[in-house]
Amino acid sequence: MLRHGLITAAFCCFIASALAISGNGSWESQMVYSLSIGMICWLFIDLGRLLLSGHKEVLWPHGFWGYGLIALGVIVGFLGGNAIGDAWVGAPPLEFRNLAARKMTSTIVITLVATIGMSFFFFSLGKSKHMQRQIELAQRNATEARLKLLETQLEPHMLFNTLANLRVLITVDPPRAVAMLDRLNSYLRMTLSGSRALAHPLSAEFDRLGDYLELMSVRMGERLRYTLDLPDDLRETPVPPLLLQPLVENSIRHGLEPKVEGGEITVRARRDAQGQLVIEVSDTGVGPDAAEQQQQQPSEGGGFGLEQVRERLATVYGEQGRLNLSAAPTGGTCVTLNLPLPA
Repeated sequence: MLRHGLITAAFCCFIASALAISGNGSWESQMVYSLSIGMICWLFIDLGRLLLSGHKEVLWPHGFWGYGLIALGVIVGFLGGNAIGDAWVGAPPLEFRNLAARKMTSTIVITLVATIGMSFFFFSLGKSKHMQRQIELAQRNATEARLKLLETQLEPHMLFNTLANLRVLITVDPPRAVAMLDRLNSYLRMTLSGSRALAHPLSAEFDRLGDYLELMSVRMGERLRYTLDLPDDLRETPVPPLLLQPLVENSIRHGLEPKVEGGEITVRARRDAQGQLVIEVSDTGVGPDAAEQQQQQPSEGGGFGLEQVRERLATVYGEQGRLNLSAAPTGGTCVTLNLPLPA
């Protein structure tokens, strides 16, 4: 309302200046008349639209009520503004009735055109902002739906593999099957809690990753070793759920499993010199070149993780989220995520 009032006042000053320059009276009297008529019209219409529209998203009454409000605002503003102007210049009340027909007509036309024009301008401005909010809301909803879709695409892939391994272990090694089932239960519990939000603390992501790696350890035994390193000051940093598991799954599938002796996976989070969150997922597997050849071979889920993580980073963080794949200094592959830290 304040913005509307300031715009209306500026427009009234312009009209008063134009009338004074054209010889229709002194600048002072024209300013009083113009501001009085304009501000009364603005207050009446702006307050009226809020009262009539209630708590609707578009704060403007529809149909007859909107047109009636403008018409009534013109009448009230014209009469009230002229009464204030007449009192200012010392003329009798409603002196405008004694004006010549031509001058009376021009005064009414100016009031009508100015009020209708300003009302249409404010209505269009409000409608444009409402549409912009609707577009932003739709974009946020689309982003949320896209993230949830990506997450559901990743979940069944891991779950089916685990259930297949459980089926084998139940017959050949029941104690390991029970341990694997316990880990799966813990993992699914955390997954369900994370699926209700678009972000959760980095500590929850690491806990979830620990359960996943324990599931893989039951299957791979001593061929899989891992280290999770999360500083205390980064534990509450919000990140999208299921962000790191695809990278670790990729390291196991294409880095460690092709090696007879297996290897080690290290997941480490840190804050860099630019104040960004850096998460490194490194392994001592066959290296990026051999892993790329593995991913190009027809296999279930090959190359799925990296592409999905890149897409999630682009959806959530835009250009601020980056994924880099390189050879680890000690052999194997290193995937580095750069994410903005919340202010």
